[in-house]
Amino acid sequence: MGGRPPVGLGARAPDLTENKPGAPQSCPPGLTEWQVVEAQALVHTLDGWSVVDTVVVPTKTPGRKLIFGRGTSERLTEKIRGSPEITAVFLNVERMAAPTKKELEAAWGVRVFDRFTVVLHIFRCNARTKEARLQVALAELPLLRSHLKNDVAHLGGRGGGSRHIMGSGESFLQVHQRLLKDKEAKIRKALDKLRRKRLLLGQQRRRREFPVVSVVGYTNCGKTTLIKALTGDAAIQPRDRLFATLDVTARAGRLPSRLTVIYVDTIGFLSQLPHSLVESFSATLEDVRRSDLVVHVRDVSHPETELQKASVLSALRALQLPRPLLDHMVEVLNKVDLVPGYRPTEPNAVAVSALLGLGLEELKARLEGAVLRATGRRVRTLRVGLAGPQLSWLHQEATVQAVDVRPEAGVADVKVIISDPAYGRFRKLFPG
Repeated sequence: MGGRPPVGLGARAPDLTENKPGAPQSCPPGLTEWQVVEAQALVHTLDGWSVVDTVVVPTKTPGRKLIFGRGTSERLTEKIRGSPEITAVFLNVERMAAPTKKELEAAWGVRVFDRFTVVLHIFRCNARTKEARLQVALAELPLLRSHLKNDVAHLGGRGGGSRHIMGSGESFLQVHQRLLKDKEAKIRKALDKLRRKRLLLGQQRRRREFPVVSVVGYTNCGKTTLIKALTGDAAIQPRDRLFATLDVTARAGRLPSRLTVIYVDTIGFLSQLPHSLVESFSATLEDVRRSDLVVHVRDVSHPETELQKASVLSALRALQLPRPLLDHMVEVLNKVDLVPGYRPTEPNAVAVSALLGLGLEELKARLEGAVLRATGRRVRTLRVGLAGPQLSWLHQEATVQAVDVRPEAGVADVKVIISDPAYGRFRKLFPG
């Protein structure tokens, strides 16, 4: 698809056809409406794309050659062929078989896209770092293999699919399969190198004992805006679009106790996110597994916020997070400014407006308690000599909250937040 709208689309709009397996009445109306709205949002995320119309129709299994009944297919063909403003069709199914795509494009006379190709194109447009671009390239390989098989089948029908190339003993299919396999090996090698580098940086953070807080949530729930509000980092520029964050970014912030934590912004989740895309970005999501605390941000202004919550929790369970991370996750109910009179019903959840700064002090206090419990840090008061290096050491290795100097005794009582390992080192270095 490249970096532009598909050929023939330009600034005009594709028809968006939302397809749900089974009979229409078997799908709850609220769920169907949500899926249509989400499909429209995917289309609007792409520059130059817009929606002409939406249609909800029953489908068969998307992997089959025909996914519509005859009557439905005829009505859609008549509608699309008779609407010159429709320049492409988005079928909101996870994947179409290559023969199905080819047959529908021939019948309708426009390009046809499934959920995989649309989300992949969004990822490609939003990939800004080398790692994100490599992960998109890895996710694209199944699509390239599918196209290859379809092309070879077409050549085979003309007697050309099994011809050997330049006496190499390899057929057209074998050569291109080998090239794709080589490309995959190079991508995975490069990703592994970047993964090791990120692991090293994570180890350095842990050696300096900065707690890591991973911020997760459904795409466009306000994760980045919340991190900007918690850190005060003016360089963060949130964008109101799906999958604006594909790369893991880490920002430092301070809790009320002056304890420094690292907030990690992660890729947003989506219902029915194609499995191969999730696999390709698994390296990015490894940062969530290694964090000390997970914060789940929800958009409570969204009409299907509960379904979004279920999608995120399902994805987190699929990542096989350590049980303590799931059990002690902090739930943040964001965008309360868009819901007049909102009162949270979930126990232990914190209601905020990251954009307006509402509820942030309560959230910081909740985060502080959760971080201290998760990392085994404690508040201690230690007596140190003013002439020795103890005070300087504590400033470097712990979070100093208060210093009560007693000049007549040549000592100071220092209130600190310190981890058990750091406290053990302190006692070993400065016995007595």
